[in-house]
Amino acid sequence: MTADGIVGEFLALKSETDADLLAMQCGDFYEFFAEDAEFVGDELDLKVSEKSSHGSTYPMAGVPVDDLTPYLKALVERGYRVAVADQYETEDGHAREITRVVTPGTLLETTDPAAQFLASIVVVDGRYGLALADVTTGEFLVTTTDAAADVLAELHRFDPVEVLPGPTVDATGDLLTRVRDRTDASITDYDEAAFAPGRAERTLREQFGDTALESVGLDDRAGVAAAGAALAYVKETGVGVLDAMTRLQAYDPGDHLDLDATTQRNLELTETMHGDREGSLLGTVDHTVTSAGRRRLREWLTRPRRDRTVIDRRLDSVDALASAALARDRVREVLDDAYDLERLAARASSGSADATDLLSVRDTLAVLPALADAVADSRLADSPLSDIVDRPDRETAAALLAELDSALSEDPPKTVTEGGLFRRGYDADLDDLLDRYEDAREWLDGLAEREKARTGITHLQVDRNKTDGYYIQVGKSETDDVPEEYREIKTLKNSRRYTTDELEEREREILRLEEARGDLEYDLFRDLRDRVAAHAECLQAVGRTLATVDALASLATHAASHDWCRPEVVDPGPLVVEAGRHPVVETTTDFVPNDVDLRDDRGFLLVTGPNMSGKSTYMRQAALIVLLAQAGSFVPARAATVGVVDGIYTRVGALDELAGGRSTFMVEMQELSNILHSATEESLVVLDEVGRGTATYDGISIAWATTEYIHNEIGCKCLFATHYHELTALADHLPRVANVHVAVAGDDGGDEDITFLRTIEEGPTDRSYGVHVADLAGVPKPVVDRSRDVLDRLREERAIEARGAETSDGGENGTTQAVFDLSAGGFREEADEATAESDGGGLDPATEAVLSELEDTSLAETSPVDLMARVREWQERLPEKGEK
Repeated sequence: MTADGIVGEFLALKSETDADLLAMQCGDFYEFFAEDAEFVGDELDLKVSEKSSHGSTYPMAGVPVDDLTPYLKALVERGYRVAVADQYETEDGHAREITRVVTPGTLLETTDPAAQFLASIVVVDGRYGLALADVTTGEFLVTTTDAAADVLAELHRFDPVEVLPGPTVDATGDLLTRVRDRTDASITDYDEAAFAPGRAERTLREQFGDTALESVGLDDRAGVAAAGAALAYVKETGVGVLDAMTRLQAYDPGDHLDLDATTQRNLELTETMHGDREGSLLGTVDHTVTSAGRRRLREWLTRPRRDRTVIDRRLDSVDALASAALARDRVREVLDDAYDLERLAARASSGSADATDLLSVRDTLAVLPALADAVADSRLADSPLSDIVDRPDRETAAALLAELDSALSEDPPKTVTEGGLFRRGYDADLDDLLDRYEDAREWLDGLAEREKARTGITHLQVDRNKTDGYYIQVGKSETDDVPEEYREIKTLKNSRRYTTDELEEREREILRLEEARGDLEYDLFRDLRDRVAAHAECLQAVGRTLATVDALASLATHAASHDWCRPEVVDPGPLVVEAGRHPVVETTTDFVPNDVDLRDDRGFLLVTGPNMSGKSTYMRQAALIVLLAQAGSFVPARAATVGVVDGIYTRVGALDELAGGRSTFMVEMQELSNILHSATEESLVVLDEVGRGTATYDGISIAWATTEYIHNEIGCKCLFATHYHELTALADHLPRVANVHVAVAGDDGGDEDITFLRTIEEGPTDRSYGVHVADLAGVPKPVVDRSRDVLDRLREERAIEARGAETSDGGENGTTQAVFDLSAGGFREEADEATAESDGGGLDPATEAVLSELEDTSLAETSPVDLMARVREWQERLPEKGEK
């Protein structure tokens, strides 16, 4: 085929797919042409050449067939969809066709240990369906919900790499926009027909069986549509892993702790606010030794359970492992030999597993009996770990292990077509080929010595290369003595190479045997790989067991090394923590432990105290202790009783989202709205400031009303940190509200020479020490000093001058000084006061009455609530400005 013909075929194939790029096999290379070549040249730093043919030139870039995977992986992980066209032989030569389309959600060759979920979202009959498929492990999950916020929370939890939105998703509001904004996932438009519930149902029943939907309780059309579309997409892309998708799992988000996307981000479960794994909860407690165990631990931390039975079983296992150090070390040592069996099962099912992968399957299957022995022969024998290691089909796993062990050689070649994959004794026909091959090689190995003896030539050797094949090489000094049957094939500087009829016949025999051996071994290997793939469900079960034990051992390792305690989990019940600590912060600093007491009679704590004193850390650690306990982990405390909650909701700071038209305060109010609509009596709410992004009176009003609403209407456990000290008065009027504060040492009424003790004590505080924090932050001294002066005047309810800049002669810029009138809430000129006095200070009767009542009011004997009510009444009675 001409070069123009190759490019024409490339462009024709490219038009058949909506992929971003096409890699087309041309012999031993995969080539990119035209614009694709220029693109991959820039993206992957590949050399782009210009080829000429029949007067035209075109860009071309290529990679060897065996090296495509890393380049493919690099492109797909950057969000591009790449079609692959493979070459096959025909009667007329060869042809090419697109065999697969690799996308972020269908990339099987990833080296990232994290799950690689493909998500599908659809709206049917007003309900949202969400399906999540991980082609690298075969995991397939589906759920339904009434709320778009739940979909966003699940997407944040599972962190998919690709999302397929159904045709009606955009019509339901800004869900798709928020998915684009809040995740790094690629958004892929897919065939609308695949989301049709009827077609989707047929797709699912063909894959999982006629009764699969009923057996897992999937009777919601939205869930069926999402799952069917995801499955159809995986099949259409040609990744070939459908055989590894052995289980359809319908799950109810209500079985797990509700953690909206904001809460997951605020609590820094899997990454910090800056996007780093180090410093997150997962990064802190992860001591796993396998990639599958790391995925399982992440799943537990992002999807804590509400089921006491599940929680207690995990706690029993962690307890046993934490208290048996030698047994725990032995378990982790055994697990260290395990590979990622779930992903190996998927590779076998897709037909991409090589001999090394199957050896990894063999070695990992051998870990299961070793792990069972490590459990049975230790103090762990009476723990739930015994049941966990007994869950897989041990007999099937042992039989597959034995077959792989008897089949594969210990050092197989990199490719599966060159022979050398199998042990002797595995296949009789292969053994016969090997016998004949070894006989031929033995003849060749002895040829040089026989020829030396026959001819008397001393400088004679027999060798082989790709150019000359097998040859006899003789030194030039003895070439006159070679027999006449030697035919010269090459002259070198110091020697000559020869062949003979017999040598050529032996060479042809060896080549035939090598080709036959390669073909037979390839067929045998494919059969063996297919048998491994047929046991994908067993392999996945073993993989889940090893991952589960690894995650439990990780939690136990951290608990034992950081003096964590086993929480008493009750349902329902209070949250009572003795000497609790923040699980991440305690690893980086000397931490001051604090108690948390949220019982029925004080389920709402108002937390006051200085800036930078640890209020946020205190509240976050309470939330994380609850989360860890419901994940089945020990917790950082001396003792803890944790009542099961149905969700944790947090509002902790906010960043401007001006590009999206949302200010800091709007974000704050939207987060607050979500909490007030979502939290139930069984939830835990953490509020770190409410209303601080607006005017003081507006902010106090919102915070006040929020406190009343959570206390009276929701009735959940709540920790509310605030600088609005007026709220502390609510503890005298709302029975479940209690005040706690962060203690300060050296407080003599000023902001100098104080120390934040980071200790939580009962009762309120009436100050925030903001000026002191400004001083600590390095704010210029004149600003700090002036701040203290203004603060003193505010506390003493005295007027505050607005000072102008000094002139060159030391005077003040301007002819008048403005004075802030606290009662009026604004500035007035100094001359106003003198004018009022010269006019005799005449006041209307209504104003005089208000002033008289104000003079008679005792601040010491009037509660803040009553005082605010009186102020409101006085304001209403005062005449408007300009009235007489």
